Amino acid sequence: MSSIPLVIALLLNAVTSAPVPQPGSRVLHDAHNCYPYDGRWPDRIDRAIRSGKPLAIEQDLYWYTDPQTGKSWSVVSHGKDVTGREPLMRNYFFERIRPIVEQAFREGNKGNWPLITLNLDFKSEEPEHLAAVWKLLGEYQSWITTAERASAAAEPRPLDVKPMLVLTGDSDAQQRAFYNIVPVGARLRVFGAVHVDMNHAMDSPVLLMPNHATNYRRWWNNPWRVVERGGQVKAGDWTPEDNARLRSLVAYAHAQNLWIRFYTLNGSTQEVMQRNGWDADYNFGSRAAVELRWKAAIEAGADYIATDQYEDLATFQNAAYHQSVGR
Repeated sequence: MSSIPLVIALLLNAVTSAPVPQPGSRVLHDAHNCYPYDGRWPDRIDRAIRSGKPLAIEQDLYWYTDPQTGKSWSVVSHGKDVTGREPLMRNYFFERIRPIVEQAFREGNKGNWPLITLNLDFKSEEPEHLAAVWKLLGEYQSWITTAERASAAAEPRPLDVKPMLVLTGDSDAQQRAFYNIVPVGARLRVFGAVHVDMNHAMDSPVLLMPNHATNYRRWWNNPWRVVERGGQVKAGDWTPEDNARLRSLVAYAHAQNLWIRFYTLNGSTQEVMQRNGWDADYNFGSRAAVELRWKAAIEAGADYIATDQYEDLATFQNAAYHQSVGR
């Protein structure tokens, strides 16, 4: 029997299957707190999407209980002064990106998949909350990058890459809800962050994060104070020592087969920060100061750079790319 049909099948599979986004293979701008506050700034997700793809989008989730009815549900919220009128992730996020995902499937150009990384930041971790989110992700599983649940937790299994990737936090409660309960051989829909020891925030990377990628934990999430002591508001001049520190963290993460994220790199006036609802604790104080850090993080190969200045970082990153290729 001729082997030609098998060869053709293998070639077609190689062409149509999506490449796995290895740690260090690309740098994405990450839309921090990409949802309305108290009904204000409802356009954040539209701003993020317009800033260009691929990108990451952060959604904070809180489990709200109606005091009148006792009914509970998950809302997209930072968790302060929650009323129950906040957006639902199904409508605000998933249905908003539906046209993007469906177009990606029609076009079949998988070279830049996942197009959107959904970063879940749980502000409350009730078992019912985590179960509800797991169920919701299941409704959209055909869109989501998954991996087989291995029998050995330390064994990362290959990713089946789709237009979306879902990341979540480092808590053990989330691991129980999103990994431990999943039967061996079934698909993981979401991947957790590794544990860190912030008592060693400015020590060697191996003391700060003495872990490596597992089947479930595949990324490392960092406040900027692991790079510059005291973080954004206490940062002084950007020095060669700071740059070396940043590069050492990124290189260590990638050596452990982990994506790495830094949050949140803003630089503007206090008036602009307040007008846009941006946290003053994340402000380097000027556009020039934050651009130095953006440039350093891009050149170091950080996988996710979080900011509230979605368009600014995307434009800066695009300009840096064209400059690097001589255009």
